[in-house]
Amino acid sequence: MTAIKHALQRDIFTPNDERLLSIVNVCKAGKKKKNCFLCATVTTERPVQVNVVKVKKSDKGDFYKRQIAWALRDLAVVDAKDAMKENPEFDLHFEKIYKWVASSTAEKNAFISCIWKLNQRYLRKKIDFVNVSSQLLEESVPSGENQSVTGGDEEAVDEYQELNAREEQDIEIMMEGCEYAISNAEAFAEKLSRELQVLDGANIQSIMASEKQVNILMKLLDEALREVDQIELKLSSYEEMLQSVKEQMDQISESNHLIHLSNTNNVKLLSEIEFLVNHMDLAKGHIKALQEGDLSSSRGIEACTNAADALLQCMNVALRPGHDMLHAVKQQQQRFGDLREQFARRLASHLNNVFVQQGHDQSSTLAQHSIELTLPNHHPFHRDLLRYAKLMEWLKSTDYGKYEGLTKNYMDYLSRLYEREIKDFFEVAKIKMTGTTKESKKFATLPRKESAVKQETESLHGSSGKLTGSTSSLNKLTVQNSGSRRSQSSSLLDMGNMSASDLDVADRTKFDKIFEQVLSELEPLCLAEQDFISKFFKLQQHQNIPGTMTETEDLDGGMLSRQYTSGVLQSISSEKDMIRQMMIKIFRCIEPELNNLIALGDKIDSFNSLYMLVKMSHHVWTAQNVDPASFLSTTLGNVLVTVKRNFDKCISNQIRQMEEVKISKKSKVGILPFVAEFEEFAGLAESIFKNAERRGDLDKAYIKLIRGVFVNVEKVANESQKTPRDVVMMENFHHIFATLSRLKISCLEAEKKEAKQKYTDHLQSYVIYSLGQPLEKLNHFFEGVEARVAQGIREEEVSYQLAFNKQELRKVIKEYPGKEVKKGLDNLYKKVDKHLCEEENLLQVVWHSMQDEFIRQYKHFEGLIARCYPGSGVTMEFTIQDILDYCSSIAQSH
Repeated sequence: MTAIKHALQRDIFTPNDERLLSIVNVCKAGKKKKNCFLCATVTTERPVQVNVVKVKKSDKGDFYKRQIAWALRDLAVVDAKDAMKENPEFDLHFEKIYKWVASSTAEKNAFISCIWKLNQRYLRKKIDFVNVSSQLLEESVPSGENQSVTGGDEEAVDEYQELNAREEQDIEIMMEGCEYAISNAEAFAEKLSRELQVLDGANIQSIMASEKQVNILMKLLDEALREVDQIELKLSSYEEMLQSVKEQMDQISESNHLIHLSNTNNVKLLSEIEFLVNHMDLAKGHIKALQEGDLSSSRGIEACTNAADALLQCMNVALRPGHDMLHAVKQQQQRFGDLREQFARRLASHLNNVFVQQGHDQSSTLAQHSIELTLPNHHPFHRDLLRYAKLMEWLKSTDYGKYEGLTKNYMDYLSRLYEREIKDFFEVAKIKMTGTTKESKKFATLPRKESAVKQETESLHGSSGKLTGSTSSLNKLTVQNSGSRRSQSSSLLDMGNMSASDLDVADRTKFDKIFEQVLSELEPLCLAEQDFISKFFKLQQHQNIPGTMTETEDLDGGMLSRQYTSGVLQSISSEKDMIRQMMIKIFRCIEPELNNLIALGDKIDSFNSLYMLVKMSHHVWTAQNVDPASFLSTTLGNVLVTVKRNFDKCISNQIRQMEEVKISKKSKVGILPFVAEFEEFAGLAESIFKNAERRGDLDKAYIKLIRGVFVNVEKVANESQKTPRDVVMMENFHHIFATLSRLKISCLEAEKKEAKQKYTDHLQSYVIYSLGQPLEKLNHFFEGVEARVAQGIREEEVSYQLAFNKQELRKVIKEYPGKEVKKGLDNLYKKVDKHLCEEENLLQVVWHSMQDEFIRQYKHFEGLIARCYPGSGVTMEFTIQDILDYCSSIAQSH
């Protein structure tokens, strides 16, 4: 390898002013082995350039040639493949990856080490050395006696270090002192050697002179040690004298410690006694208020509230360790427990009496509200009870069993009271809706067991009549009941067969106002009661109901256990749910009463479902904005579902009635009933749903209805025998188009265009069908002319055909004088007048269209005469002006 290295240096690199520093024999990995050399070189000129050169032996001789060179600065990664095991493979990452296999691992390692040193020496560039041993990167290339000149140069290059400024300055000073240093280096070196010998001698003499001073220092140390011994003897004597004093001070210190400990214990004892006295002593006034306080007056309630709070503080005081073992503390705790139990029982009994009294007081006001559509005001009762709110909070935290019992009793009493009030309220609403007589109103004020509410409710279970707008009649509301109440219920609800005029806009507006008043009365009632429950029972915040419950006695003397209230309240996990459950029990009759009222309104007039849907949607939206999970929001939402079903049923009924329409075979059809009903429905709905929240429901209903109208108009038109199909389609679709254009319903724009198109198409079809061929023979003649032209005969040669010559043409024209034409048009006008209805007023429109069609045919005949019989002088016996005059005179005469 050395001989090859010298040969490469001599033949390839020396001519290029380069020095070869390392060489490795390699071949490409994975291919047919073709050996070459990778050489690490540096240039001899500055700035130094470092290259990796690939050298290959020439195929034509034994000399080597330079194949490719890479600058070391372009090298990014050196991958040795394995840092632990010997592996001759390695990769060099230039602009692409070159994979090599060295002839030996030693050559590969030497080459990689040289690359690393050249990078450190010249480039200072961070080349990544992957899978290379750290020892290989740190070791230097060894030098020996047999190392070649090139190898020595490599070592010299690697070990060379530049002088710093201080070293350069020292060398310059030394060389200035010896002017011959450059010219005679041996003399300069000899002088330096002599000066070094002189310095060594001076150092030896200095060491020998310092021996005397060392001896003097040792003597001084000995004297110092003797002085130290004397001082230690004096200190020992002093310590013996102070020993007795130390014993006396220890006795005094121990005595002071015992005195301090005694004082500390006395202070702590006083602090504990003061703590117990201050925190577990209840004033006599508070005790008296708890035992005998007046719970009916405001002053007494305030005194009881303050006393209950003081008792609660005394009972909840955080006792320190050991306090509960004191006999006095146990007695005081027992006394507090007795006071709490006594006051809780007295408070629960008083509040139960208040609840009962409220039911009796409110019942006395039901009579005056029974004739008015208003609900009694519970604000005074709530105001009086809210005085006990703090006491309820105290009861909730001290005796949850009694608190829960009061909650149950309140729900029981108030649910019965509200049920009476709400049922009477809905009774008045039903009477006002049905317009019952004074006798029935008087009868409605009788006690509940004898009133007509039962019969009214029972009557609602019957089948509802088919009511669709003002064009339908209200069926008799048949009341199914037993016994003597049959006649009474009939007087309440038997409304007879009512005409369409009885269900006009005024009646619907009246129903709308009554329904709105019902909802407006219920909403504040529920909100006020919910707000009261939240404040009185202290249920504003979310808290879990206590898991343990003490056994207490209820009003009946029974035991209230965990199983006693395992129903509604016991299963509620949060106080917000508890409020909702209480409201559900108190107002359990609202939802069924609302559903009954809705059923009655729907039975009176199915169009009332539109009013109810808008009003109910608005109130649900308002309630959900306040509290989406509240009782009012949930209840109104459930009722809204019923209203929406009734609305959908109303739409379905209208579509079904469209399908069931039967037309008379002896009279003309005209505008179909369901087309007029759709117009009424749309006009009513647009006025009701203006700015409504549930406009989308109406739009969906519009789509269903209009499609049903379209389908059934065509169905009736196909079945019509008296009136032509085109007339039925034309008149009804014209009416639909006019209705949609007037109402401007955005979701039905496509249907409006479709209705207009159908109207136009069937108008044109009817005109063509009715007009037919007024000049029948002349029409047949010109059809023959057109047939000849179609066969290839030129138009000007048609007159030479025997059957179509000028004489034949004149003969046909003479058969249609003006008088005959006018007579035919007059008969046509009468025929059209019989087909069309007066409501839609389309006679003049149709007649004008027929006039235009007749003129068009006339012009067509004249055009054929001019083209096929040029210069013949043959003309029709009447003119276009004659046609206009005929049509005008016929229209005026009728």
